[in-house]
Amino acid sequence: MKNDQNSKDKKGNIRPRVKIWLEVDGEVIFGSGRLALFQAIEDTGSIKQAAEKIGMSYRAAWGKIKATEERLGITLVERHAGGHKSGAELTPRGKELLNCYKRFRETVMNSVEHNFSDLF
Repeated sequence: MKNDQNSKDKKGNIRPRVKIWLEVDGEVIFGSGRLALFQAIEDTGSIKQAAEKIGMSYRAAWGKIKATEERLGITLVERHAGGHKSGAELTPRGKELLNCYKRFRETVMNSVEHNFSDLF
């Protein structure tokens, strides 16, 4: 397809798209939705505010966090009830998962773009 003149003219319109998620035993543990949720928790310091920011109910957000924690067997989000430090924050393992996933996704997307350029 690379040498076809018609294809060259249309190349600017063609873009590869990839969805990436991580699973354990066929169950999702991390993907774009959880990336948005964890990043919003990191930004807002609150599960409730994070859920609102990304257009998700608190119940759905908490369910995704709990499911991921159970599937991995580690605590990813620490909740603080009341007092001077109320809210939520990512644990060191939660931050590590967030950052590793972002780097992994970037690496995959760079590879996809590179291979796309070579083939199209």
